[in-house]
Amino acid sequence: MLYEEERKLKIVEYLQEHLRASVQELGKIFQVSESTVRRDLQELEDAKLLKRTHGGAVCLENVNFEPTFIEKEDKFRKEKESIARKAAEFIEDGDTLVIDSGTTTAYLAKEMKKFSNLKVVTNSIILAQELQGNEGIEVIITGGTLRQNTLAMVGPIAEQTLSRLRVDKAFIATNGLDMKEGLTTPNIVEAATKTKMIDIAKQVILLADHTKIGKLAFAKFADVSRIDTCIVDDKVTQNMIKEMEESGINVYIVTP
Repeated sequence: MLYEEERKLKIVEYLQEHLRASVQELGKIFQVSESTVRRDLQELEDAKLLKRTHGGAVCLENVNFEPTFIEKEDKFRKEKESIARKAAEFIEDGDTLVIDSGTTTAYLAKEMKKFSNLKVVTNSIILAQELQGNEGIEVIITGGTLRQNTLAMVGPIAEQTLSRLRVDKAFIATNGLDMKEGLTTPNIVEAATKTKMIDIAKQVILLADHTKIGKLAFAKFADVSRIDTCIVDDKVTQNMIKEMEESGINVYIVTP
């Protein structure tokens, strides 16, 4: 049995390695009660060594971490391609769409070339390039400040463009989905642009592989209640899927 301070140190080390953990998981690992784990997590959060979430905690260093588009592009490619194929089933000719910047939404662009009558608003230069040359797809680029990390256009110009439009469906990417904390992304300016995309859409469809579920990033851009549909891969836990469905989200699970 570890002393209290040793246990807290080990909890921080565990989170740094695994990025997140549940109260139940930590209780089993360190052979203490869940109430003890919750007290430890509260004290560690007060010391700014981690961030508590609904039912557990995440590594604080992970909250502000943002890999580049290139670094993310080929990670979990099969999962992202499967999610994108399912997402394309929600599109019909004649739709007006807003599509967020992200690696999974970039795969969605590849699936959209079979359509002949779409109007697509996007802040992604990758997605715009992918769709160029398709005569039946009108592409409207938001403009704005280009973020080198994500290759997304964000900021006041992008938000002003979006505020003048209304679309049928929004396809949104995220860095984290936590049932209590909502949808999050590392950059506060990009978060504001994502919020505006959600605001202008009749239907919001979230594309998120399993690495995003239960995670937390720095800037919140929406509550989970704003999501109508979420498409995930089959590595998401059944408990999380149940929580999402109970919150009113239509969840679709794909197998890579």
